[in-house]
This record gives sequence, C-alpha cells and structure tokens, in this order.
Amino acid sequence: MPFTSRRSHVELSAEARQELVALSGSRAAPAHRVERARILLAYVGGQSVSGIARDMHTSRPTVERCLNKALELGVHAALNDLPGRGRKPRLTPDARTWVINLACQKPKELGYAQELWTTRLLMAHVRRHATAAGHPSLARLGRGTVSKILHAGGVQPHKIRYYLERRDPDFEAKMAQVLCVYQQVELLRQAQDPTGPLTAILSFDEKPGIQAISNTAPDLPPVPGRHATVGRDHEYVRHGTLTLMAGIDLLTGYVHGQVVERHRSREFVEFLRAVDAFYPPDTTIRIVLDNHSAHISKETRAYLATRPNRFAFTFTPKHGSWLNLVEAFFGKLARTMLRGLRVASKAELKARLEQHLDELNAEPVVFHWKYGLESLAVA
Repeated sequence: MPFTSRRSHVELSAEARQELVALSGSRAAPAHRVERARILLAYVGGQSVSGIARDMHTSRPTVERCLNKALELGVHAALNDLPGRGRKPRLTPDARTWVINLACQKPKELGYAQELWTTRLLMAHVRRHATAAGHPSLARLGRGTVSKILHAGGVQPHKIRYYLERRDPDFEAKMAQVLCVYQQVELLRQAQDPTGPLTAILSFDEKPGIQAISNTAPDLPPVPGRHATVGRDHEYVRHGTLTLMAGIDLLTGYVHGQVVERHRSREFVEFLRAVDAFYPPDTTIRIVLDNHSAHISKETRAYLATRPNRFAFTFTPKHGSWLNLVEAFFGKLARTMLRGLRVASKAELKARLEQHLDELNAEPVVFHWKYGLESLAVA
C-alpha cells in the first residue's frame, strides 16, 4: 500500500505564491530565505519531504521544520528564524553603552596623546579598563566588534565635521540686513525703471594668498593612445602670493577687481576710489562686506568722510562671510581659472588674473541669492 502523508496541505494565495517565486530566484536575498521559499513551492507542487530533501541536497528535518512553521505560523513566518534562535548575545546593553560613552570623549581627556580615537586605541583602552568598570565581557573585545558597536550607536569618533559657531550676538539682525539688500536687488531687477534712483549694489571681499607657482619642468600635453592627461613634474617653485580684491555689481554682474600685494586700508581705499570713478556722481553705492579691519579703519573712514552719502556699507555678521555673495564667485574662480595654474612670476599671475576679469566682464554673469529671501516680508 503506497505511503500517504498525514501532513496538512499548505495553502498559498496568488500574492504569496508570486512572492515565493520571486524570492526563490533571488541572488541578493539571504540564502536561508531562498532555500525555504523553494521548499514551500516544491511542497505545494506535490513533492514529498524526502524528494525535496534529496533534490535540494538538505536534510528531512530542515524541510519538516520549514513546513511545520508554515502550517502553524504562516508562510511569511516560515521564511525567517523564530525569535530566540541562535547564540545569546555576550555583550550586555550596559557594556555597549559604556563603550559608546568612551568614544564620545577625547582620548586626551583619558590620558592619551592622541586627539581622536582609532578602533585599535579604543579597543586597547576598553580591554584595559573593562573589568574594573564592571564589564568583564569586554575584556577580550576585538576591533571589529568596536566598529559594530560604534556603528550601531551612530557615532564616528575618528572623524571631524567642521561647523561655524555663531559668536555674534546680533547675528540674526545683521543677517536680515544683508538679506534685505539682496531683496532690494531682486526688486530693482524686476522694476527696471530707468527713472528711479540710481543705485549700485556691490558684494565685496578679498581673496588673499593666491600663490604664484612655477614648474621646474615643462608640462607634457595629452597624447592620444599614450596618456590622456596633462603630464606635470611634482616639483615646483613658489614666487610669493597676491591678493584679489573683487566687488561684484549684483545688478549687472560686472566685476570690479584689483590685484594687489597686500590688503591694507590704503589698498581698500584705492578700490573705493576706482569704484567711485566708475559710477555716475549721483549714484548711491551700497557695498556688502565683512568686518575686516581695513574696512573700518581710520584711513577708510577718513576717505568716506570726503565722499558724504556716496557709499553705504552693510556688514555681514562675524563668522557670517557665507552670506556674502562674492564668496560664490571666489569659489568658482578656485575651481576654474586658478585650478592647476602655473606662472613664471608674480607679475604673470597678476596679468593673468586681470585678463580673466576682462574676459568675465566681456560677458557678465549676474549672481542670484535665494536663501532666506522667502522669509522676508516685502515692504
């Protein structure tokens, strides 16, 4: 008499069957889930437990456990391990919390010379002090486990992410003044009223430390089929640095620039004289700038007194230079014209910077500021 199985039949909905078929052919899902999906599909297809075990190169108990879970708890429960399976965790939650608390302190605060933790240093410290701290399970802690604990705790004590502290108590008020200037720029662009008051609005700053660097050997141009990039010798010669003083007209995009050796009050006053000569006498020149000493010195104030009602300064907050739109221009300059620049002397560097400004002013680009403007009420 043929053997008849007394095990109940596993019922599969169309959705469950489709899910099992997709899982059984997956190459990314965990292997145990793929195996159990194939067991269930084979059983529903009419194969016996012995046949499934033979075809899948596994044991009868493995197949039976999968089928029993499917019958008792459902198909989805059969695909996963039941809670409580596997080795019990050796590290207690308190021990893990202690490791994370250590990682949140600097090594120098615990008597080490290093400023930041490495997994090796943290592992050594934990092993040395775990038993005394009441966590003997950490006495043989490994670097890999340290990494897993830190990852689970969401801390990366080996990395630094820089931030800018707001040290100006009037930061919000000064930022609002700068944003109001940018809003005025947008309103003037939209109005385009030639009969209105003449106003020039500049965003000004200095970019110091532009290096004049020359090669010790000529650059090698790219050669198709041999090397695709410019070849350059590693050695170089420094010839000193220059400073670019730049003010962007936010209405027209015109860049007022001067390349100087230093950026003292006298150089800033020379820049103001050049701007004063550029615009018509009845134009109010509003300048957004930072609190550099040259911008508020006695020499600068003495010059401004000779040109009453000509200039109006709007200062960015301390540590708020990112509010100055000209910083975007300097960033673009560093990524383009200054990237990989080599010159034979400071004179050549100055000439090429001035040439670049002339090229920009031939086709001015108007910079737009958007951050924070929507929060301002239009007067």
